[in-house]
Amino acid sequence: MRYTLRYAAGSDIGQRRQVNQDSYYVSARMLAVADGIGGQPHGEVASAEAVGVLSRLDTDLHGFDLADVDLFEVLSGGLRAIDARLAATAEERPETAGMGTTLTSLLFDGAHFTAVHIGDSKGYLLRDGTLQRFTRDHTLAQALADDGRIDPSEVEGHPRGSLLMKALLSTGSGEADIWTFDAAPGDRLLLCSDGLTATVVETVIKDVLGAFQDPEETVPRLIDLANEGGGPDNITCVVADVLAPSPA
Repeated sequence: MRYTLRYAAGSDIGQRRQVNQDSYYVSARMLAVADGIGGQPHGEVASAEAVGVLSRLDTDLHGFDLADVDLFEVLSGGLRAIDARLAATAEERPETAGMGTTLTSLLFDGAHFTAVHIGDSKGYLLRDGTLQRFTRDHTLAQALADDGRIDPSEVEGHPRGSLLMKALLSTGSGEADIWTFDAAPGDRLLLCSDGLTATVVETVIKDVLGAFQDPEETVPRLIDLANEGGGPDNITCVVADVLAPSPA
């Protein structure tokens, strides 16, 4: 059975930043959030370039049945194109040299999602009332937890929690995670920059995702909660629902 997506997205500068370095892209087949790396020059350029490449990739896929396409290779090619675009931009505009961005994206073929993830933006799946985070942060704190040097409960709020080990960079990127998982009718997905999770805990995220029927209501509520919590960073949310086809 082939499903469809109902989706919405929004972004906010937050309460303490001067520039919104987040970018996003949404369509009936592709969802993406990119968060320009703070402390690096022109993170907003890097995130916009990454999302722009995916937007053009989505346009190129129009007319294809994605069930017949190797989506793993499509997204791998997209990452190579982003690397090339970031390097070319840094060469054209030397002031952007060293820029970088996270990326969390889903490509949907009507029955499955192929995910690509690098950095510390996050992806969640709400299915049958259970919220599961399906991305793993590429941060030093997470690496310390994986090595058993700190307790997993210490990752959130760790002093090195925002220090990225991998990202998309104009100087050369780390290896992204790419994998596929099945979609089911009733699934609700959330992609977000860490400006949301910096102030809104997962139990509250779960409650909000479960409380609103329409993604267009859900997104602004999540953004409002992040700002109410102090809004220390840019906040970007993409919410998508998997819908079964209507009976004939």
